[in-house]
Amino acid sequence: MPYTMAPEGYRALLIGSATSIEDLGTFAPLEERANEGAFFLMRLDLTDLPSVDSLNQLENSLIDAGVEMCPGYDHYVYAVQDEPVVYVVWQKGLAWIPIIVGILATTVLPPLLMAGIWLILPEEVKSLITGFINLGMMALVMFIMMQVMKPLTASTKEKPKKIEQAKQLETREASS
Repeated sequence: MPYTMAPEGYRALLIGSATSIEDLGTFAPLEERANEGAFFLMRLDLTDLPSVDSLNQLENSLIDAGVEMCPGYDHYVYAVQDEPVVYVVWQKGLAWIPIIVGILATTVLPPLLMAGIWLILPEEVKSLITGFINLGMMALVMFIMMQVMKPLTASTKEKPKKIEQAKQLETREASS
C-alpha cells in the first residue's frame, strides 16, 4: 500500500480486507470505536478500471452525504492511473463507513456489474442490443430532422396558394 496517501507523519495500517461491498460493513464497528477526528483510508481493488464518471459521481455523493474531508486533501476519491485501484479518504466525525458502503453500492457497483454481464453475453445478444440502440438513435435523428424540416415545408405550401391566386387574377383580367 503506498504511504503517499497518508499525511506526513502518519502511516496507513491494514486492518482487514473484504471480498465484496457487503463485507465492508464488518468494518463499521472498527470505525465507531475510533476517536473523533481519526483519518481513514480505504483501498478498493476493483476488477475493471472505473470510469471517470462513476468516480465523479462517487465523489459528489460523498460531498452530498456530508462526509468530512481529511485536512490536506482536496478530494475524497483518488484513483491509481492504469490500475483498477481506488482510494477513499475521510475523517471520522461519526461512523461514515455504512454511508460510504451504501454510496459505493449505488454508484460503483452497477456499472461494474453491467460490464461483467456484457462480457458473458453471447455475441448474438450483443448484436441485438446494439441493433436496438442504433435503431433508437436513427429514430431520434429522424424525429429531429422532421422537426427541423417542418418550417421549411410550411413555406413551400404557401407558394402554390400564391400561384393559384395569381392565376385567378389573370383570368379575371382576361375576362374583363
